[in-house]
Amino acid sequence: MTENPSSVIAATVFDTKPYDREALRQASANHGIQWHFLEFRLAEDSASAAKNARVVCVFVNDQLNRPCLEVLANLGVELVALRSTGFNNVDVNAARELKLTVTRVPVYSPHAVAEHAVALLLTLNRKTHRAFNRVRELNFSLNGLVGFDLCAKTAGIVGTGKIGRVTGQILRGFGMRVLAYDVFPNHEWAKQAGVEYVKTLSALLGTSDVVSLHTPLTPETRYTIRAETIELMKRGSILINSSRGGLVDTKALIKALKSGHLAGVGLDVYEEEEGIFFEDLSGDVLHDDDLARLLTFPNVLITSHQAFLTREALSEISHTTVTNILALASRQSFVDGSVVT
Repeated sequence: MTENPSSVIAATVFDTKPYDREALRQASANHGIQWHFLEFRLAEDSASAAKNARVVCVFVNDQLNRPCLEVLANLGVELVALRSTGFNNVDVNAARELKLTVTRVPVYSPHAVAEHAVALLLTLNRKTHRAFNRVRELNFSLNGLVGFDLCAKTAGIVGTGKIGRVTGQILRGFGMRVLAYDVFPNHEWAKQAGVEYVKTLSALLGTSDVVSLHTPLTPETRYTIRAETIELMKRGSILINSSRGGLVDTKALIKALKSGHLAGVGLDVYEEEEGIFFEDLSGDVLHDDDLARLLTFPNVLITSHQAFLTREALSEISHTTVTNILALASRQSFVDGSVVT
């Protein structure tokens, strides 16, 4: 089917990788979206690249502060479509004042992120990453590879949205006792899943052998894990963060690792990802001293914000994004739960 040129929607997509481009093209086949894919991120100084676009499509490390949004609005952009659930990188009040519609992807395979969080836990605990490297060098020694049974241990889930709930259910499958903390507890789910809510974060931290973070990043949740709350955690516990980097105070985390208070840390996110995550820096010097220090610990496992990266999740992200772009053109309703402004 050939689209009427006047019905074609111009969309500039920032911070794209090959898997983004492939998924968006597949989701928009025969739907009249003219993609302009860019590899660099959106910020005030790059916003002019959206000239002639009705839509900009962005990811988690694009910075949509007021000056950036003002440039977009002056260019005639009508829709900012986030390829993510979180929108902490957007000045929502400024967008609203500028009459820019901002949409997100409210749900995209919570299983993808939950399963990756559990993969980090299993790898850290059984040290399979270290064992893999040893065996490739013909070192078949088991010294230093002792882990512990997850069965009968206690896991603490901080935040019981869709991802937190799936993570809790997976850990229940290992025979773990699962505690949960959320300002809006889902008691019906907890009863069905065999999960116990606690009334305070401190109660969860002081009891859990494993703590997994699944809350959005807001002013209230920033540095949920900091020096004071780390002190509350059981000595020898494991921390997993697959949600947002700003939930953890990196400097406090490093001190806890140096003191041996934490047995292991698995991170798929980091509070200063900009210019590092999603990039190939293998030929460069890493200038982030805190991240460089974290990478020296044998009991720290870091992945580059890849928890979302499954075929199913990419398909759902692209489908929701395309549906919202088409809704703009047809003046129909956006996907339920996707509108931020």
